[in-house]
Amino acid sequence: MKAPIEAFQQWLVEEGKAVKTIESYVNDVRKFEVYRQEHSQFEEFLTRFLFVRYKQHLQENKFKVSTINKKVNSLKVYNDFLQIKGYVKDSYIQLKKDKVVIASGSEHSVTALTEEEVERFLFYLEDKTKVSERNRLIGYLLLYTGVRVSELVGIRLEDISLMPPALTVKGKGGKIREISLRQDVLVYMKEYMQGEREESAFHSSSYLLVSQRGEKLHRDAVRNWLSHVSKELQIHLHAHIFRHTFATRLLRKGVDITTVSKLTGHSSVNMTVKYYIQTSREEKQNAVDRL
Repeated sequence: MKAPIEAFQQWLVEEGKAVKTIESYVNDVRKFEVYRQEHSQFEEFLTRFLFVRYKQHLQENKFKVSTINKKVNSLKVYNDFLQIKGYVKDSYIQLKKDKVVIASGSEHSVTALTEEEVERFLFYLEDKTKVSERNRLIGYLLLYTGVRVSELVGIRLEDISLMPPALTVKGKGGKIREISLRQDVLVYMKEYMQGEREESAFHSSSYLLVSQRGEKLHRDAVRNWLSHVSKELQIHLHAHIFRHTFATRLLRKGVDITTVSKLTGHSSVNMTVKYYIQTSREEKQNAVDRL
């Protein structure tokens, strides 16, 4: 029997969930449904046994703890829907019990670009035969502001201040933060605004980054471009790796953790410490060698 995923999606809309939240929940449930269909002996849409087996399947396939816990959360919401609508009788998932716990003191490893990779990326951006003014600006904004891709495409002209040079970013939960802009970022921003953007059919858009087909650049366009650059440079690039790199480079250059936390828009300093301080194996070895 086919799972009521469309009905679940509509229920989320009626519950007032954000569009991206709905996409995330539905995507996780669809993947769970694929697993259920592959194990056709399970006619029920969700059981405790099926959930536990699926979670074990994720762990055996080396999914990240954060990814597993996100899927657990999505399935808990799905379980609530199934129970409310009468598809199942019980609540089979308890977040406190079922989320994967990381042992106290365990490291949360993040991936950041090395200085050599940063340099290669910057040299690539200078090649005008391969990189447009807009995409060069995108590269600099990602690398030197640490914005999320959703924040990047959401930048409006009114968010940019020239005196002093700064960018006002509207982040998660409507939180607002200010990020100072480097001189080179300003230069490339002006070049884009006075060049490609001015010549665009959407030059009157309130958004900084426009596309050939609309007044606001879509996040997929950023992802597609980074995928192309990845192949060119043989470096795995995605928007969030620049955010990791931004925070990691600041910390390595001696910027205090509180300032880094404010620049990245984290809800607390602890989150910055937990996820964005990257210590490489080489650095750990060098530290031990100093003894």
